[in-house]
Amino acid sequence: MANAAHVSRILSLYKRILLLHRFLPIELRALGDQYVKDEFRRHRAVTAPQDVRSFLKEWESYKDTLQAQVLESAGRGGKTAAFGAKLSEEKLAHFQDEQIGQLYELMLESRKPSRQFRIQEDDPRK
Repeated sequence: MANAAHVSRILSLYKRILLLHRFLPIELRALGDQYVKDEFRRHRAVTAPQDVRSFLKEWESYKDTLQAQVLESAGRGGKTAAFGAKLSEEKLAHFQDEQIGQLYELMLESRKPSRQFRIQEDDPRK
């Protein structure tokens, strides 16, 4: 069973990522929130120390990158910011088949039209 400090660290990371997602465009936020929730849920039962370390290392890196991009975006005074990072071939080469499949599904999802997320102002003629 995981100790309380370990669980607290994971929950803190999870909450911080979801908090940072609030600064993303709505389409990215909806997609990102769902992906993060699914990944953390999927890894809830992982007990192998190396797998846990790898999981936390990658999500900490994601959090740090996103935090830097959010701060950079805030410094631009409302101008459109770029979010995300290139995935190196070296990292990609270490992915398992399941991870490649997840990445492909994420790419497909990110390319779908975002009409369901568009917020329209109320018609003033009503």
